[in-house]
Order: sequence, then structure tokens, then C-alpha cells
Amino acid sequence: MNTKIAAYVARPCGNFADLVALQARAAPDRIAIICDGEQIDYAGLNARADCIAASLQRDGVVSGGVVAICAASSIDYAAIFIATLRAGAAIAPLSPSATPAQLAAMIADSTPSYLFVDAAAAAHLAAVDGLAFITLGAAFDAWLAPPGTTPTPVEVTAEQAFNIIYSSGTTGTPKGIVQSFAMRWPHNHLGDPPGYGPGVVAVISTPLYSNTTLVSFLPTLAGGGTMVLMPRFDAREFLVLSERHHANIAMLVPVQYRRILDVSDFDAFDLSSYRMKYATSAPFSAELKAEVLQRWPGGLVEYYGMTEGGGSCMLVAHEHPDKLHTVGRPMDGHEMLVIDADGNAAPPGVPGEVVGRSRSMMNGYRNQPEKSAEAEWFDPAGVRYIRTGDIASVDAQGFFTLIGRAKDMIISGGINLYPIDLESVLNEHPAVIESAVVGVASREWGETPVAFVTMRTPLEAEALRSWANQRLGKMQRISAVQIVDELPRNAIGKIVKRALQDRYAAEQTV
Repeated sequence: MNTKIAAYVARPCGNFADLVALQARAAPDRIAIICDGEQIDYAGLNARADCIAASLQRDGVVSGGVVAICAASSIDYAAIFIATLRAGAAIAPLSPSATPAQLAAMIADSTPSYLFVDAAAAAHLAAVDGLAFITLGAAFDAWLAPPGTTPTPVEVTAEQAFNIIYSSGTTGTPKGIVQSFAMRWPHNHLGDPPGYGPGVVAVISTPLYSNTTLVSFLPTLAGGGTMVLMPRFDAREFLVLSERHHANIAMLVPVQYRRILDVSDFDAFDLSSYRMKYATSAPFSAELKAEVLQRWPGGLVEYYGMTEGGGSCMLVAHEHPDKLHTVGRPMDGHEMLVIDADGNAAPPGVPGEVVGRSRSMMNGYRNQPEKSAEAEWFDPAGVRYIRTGDIASVDAQGFFTLIGRAKDMIISGGINLYPIDLESVLNEHPAVIESAVVGVASREWGETPVAFVTMRTPLEAEALRSWANQRLGKMQRISAVQIVDELPRNAIGKIVKRALQDRYAAEQTV
């Protein structure tokens, strides 16, 4: 690595935008981003970011302000992201798949000085009265200062807001998670995650508003690599791009791995350039991990953590093939505990809620101090941890095994049921592709489990329910099975169980 870049990365904290500038000086002609048949080198990307940052400052955006963007991934999206940080402002990337009402609420919460959108998002937001935005393309180019314009240098503080990431909303209204420059800085260290650096080619197929994506976006550009951006995910196109550009790295969510491996001619693609693959954001079954290791060259690393930060686990799957049912052990510098309902540490093998702490911890939820307080846990010495809401157990070797979400837990007849236990049984049936179990109101039991399943071969719902209940404990039995074409997911592959509960409740009132 260039000595100036290495020295900057070794600082306790810095600005990601400065790393892009250093890479542009070190290797101006190196390709930084490839997207939809277009590409830009580091010199061009840095100059574009300079021009955008200068335009923001010209119009009054100051250090500590906020700039929002709602668009599909693109070169200009990446440049706006870098430019916002260069101006000292926080970037608020918003999901184009959110409803206009949800987006309006996020914009009101984040109070950005500017909102940039692409054409699709502009049409989506047209119904929101009084909302001003700049559309990427001709309008954006006309807004920009002349090429070659540079911004006034800005110093940022460690606790200053780097970005505001809105939660996926799988369990309710999205919350604005404020992440500081200090929280994001470790993502630029090229050993965490491993594999990044000059010469690396990373395919990025999840949207840039997702925390999952930023965990790969940041080290790719910080390390001087080349990023192949996919504005929309397609499993076969992912393979085409991987082969064409000799990709070394990919960050994917589990459902993407499944869809890629299911491409009929998967084995015909040359993926031998892959060094490492990463996964995060959703449950990753041991069976799927094993299949990835068997069929796809390179290592496999799973991360378990939260956008809110706290503690994170890492499973180096290719080094621990006997631990694929786990999410690994806490990463260096991360402390994680399993606590019981009274806040006491649970012994090995006993389930409890996971709490964690590290240097990567959110400032809090924007404008929601009560929610921020709910997300925190303090040990007897007053040390702050972030609550995950996940139930897990830890084995004698320190590997964490997830059991389920505390909010997903079903209390039926006074007994705690974890949906993952029921889903594991359903998924053993050869006709089942995938299942999701939710709790619904029951006069007799308080709550009762209902399963939604997708099928690879036809089977009557009642036959599947009977088959599963024969293998479940008496208090675990499923009260109903619904066969569906697909399970509702957010943009990064998490199943939206709240949508299933709402669907079931609506059907009962018809």
C-alpha cells in the first residue's frame, strides 16, 4: 500500500473522502467504478466528487448538515456519497422501494439541505406535496459548478454524523440510525474485512442505501480497488459480470447466494478469480454455506451484527466447516454477551439476548431519544452495550448460535416458541423451498404459530402441517400452513414477517 495512504488509514479516525483523494493521486488511471457499461477512473471520480462538494458548499451546505439521495446505484450516486462527506455533511441514503409516505417521513426526519433522486424515484415522489429535489441527469449536470471547481477543505470530528441509515422497517416504522465518522472508520482498514486492497475487483449487487453494501463499498474504494456496481440484482447477470471482470470479492445476502447457485448453468461460469465471499443481513443456513463452499471457489466469511453497531461476530466458514450452524465468534475488539431477562450473563448453552460493544456503535436514533435508550444496555459498571433483540446461545468455544428474534418469539400457552425451530422442521420436507413462521392472535393460546411456505413440488397445506406436527413437540404444533408463491422481503433479502402477520389478520376479518 502507498505509504501516505497507509499512514492515513492508521489514524484513529479520518474522512473516507480523503482516502479516495489519496487513491486518485497514487493511481489516477486505475478504474474505480464500473456500472451499466460505463466506467470512471480514480482521477475522474475524485474530480466529480470535488465538483459536487463545491456545488453543495456554494449553496450553503455546511459541515454537520445532511444531504439525502434516493436512487438506484450509479457512478453519480457514489460521487454524491463521497462529495457529501467531503463537504463535512452526513449522507442519508433512502430506499426507492419505500412508499412515498415513508420517504416523506424519512426526509422530514433527516431534514436534508438537498435531495437527489433518479428518474424512477422522481416519479415515485411526485405525489408528495411540496417536496423539492434534483433529478440525476440533465438537471443535475446543470446544477453543478463548472468542471475543475474544488471545495473548501473541511475537518470533521470523530463523533460527527457520517451517515443516517434508515432501518429496513421489517418490524415497524424505519428509524434513522446515526453513524459517526469514528464508527465507520474501521471499515476502511483493509484487514477488516480481509481481502481488500489495490487490484481487487468487488461486485456490489445490493443497493447503496443498505448498510450491508457500505461494508463492501467503503473498503473497496479506500483500498484502491475496482467496484462493479449492479443497479439491480439479477443472478445470471451477476455471474456474467463476475466472469467478465475477474471478480475477487462479493458481499451478498443469503437469498442471493441461493438464487445464484440455482442458475441452471452456474457451473459453466469461470469463478476461479474469487478470493473471498461475504454474507450478512439475514439467516444463512448451514446447508447453504456448505453448498457455497463446495461449488464456488474462494473463502466464505459470514458477518453477524447490526446497523446500529455494538458487537459483531465473524465466521470464517472455510476454516470452521464444523461450525456452519453458527455465526462465528466476536471479532477482534468486539465484546459480546448473552444475557437473561434480569440482565445477568447466561452460561454456555443457555439462550438469552445478545448485547455487544465495540468502537463501532451508533450515536443513536435520530430524533428518537426514547428508542435510543431502549436499544442500550449497561453493565453493572455502567459500560454501554447495544441490544440486538436476537436470542442466541454461545458454546464452550465462544461460537454464537442464533435462535431467533426476541420480537419474533411466540408465547403460546405461556411457552416460548422460537420460529427458527419450527422453520427448520418445515424446511426438511423435500417439497419445501423455504418457510417463515409467525405468531398470530389466538383466543385459546394467546398466540399460535402459523407457517407460510414456498414449494418446489405441489403438496396440500394440511398434509404439510400434519407432517411437521408429527415431528414437533406438543406445544410447538403449527395451527395453520399457507402456501404462497413467494415470501415478502425487503431489498436486502430479509423476510418481512410483519407483512405476513398483517396478511393473516386481514384474511381473518374478511
